[in-house]
Amino acid sequence: MSGLDWPGLMRGGLVGLRLQPEEFWRLTPAELALMLGAYAGPAPLTRARLDELAARWPDQAKGAENDRGGRAGQLGPAGGGA
Repeated sequence: MSGLDWPGLMRGGLVGLRLQPEEFWRLTPAELALMLGAYAGPAPLTRARLDELAARWPDQAKGAENDRGGRAGQLGPAGGGA
C-alpha cells in the first residue's frame, strides 16, 4: 500500500479541479497537492489583524517629525522639496 488516498486524490482532481483523467495522471503527487491547496501558505490579512497592527504601530499625524529628522511629507534637498 502506498499510503496515498487515491480515491480522495482522484475525487479532488477530477471533481474538485475538473481535470481530465489524462491531466490528472500526468501530475505528480506534489503538483496535485499544491493545486488542491495543501501548501496554501499563510492566511490572508484580515480586518481584525490589520486593526491590531494599526494599533500597535500607528501612523504619524501630518506634520509630525519623521524618523529622518524632517517633517512628514516634506522632501529633502535632493528631491527639490518645500
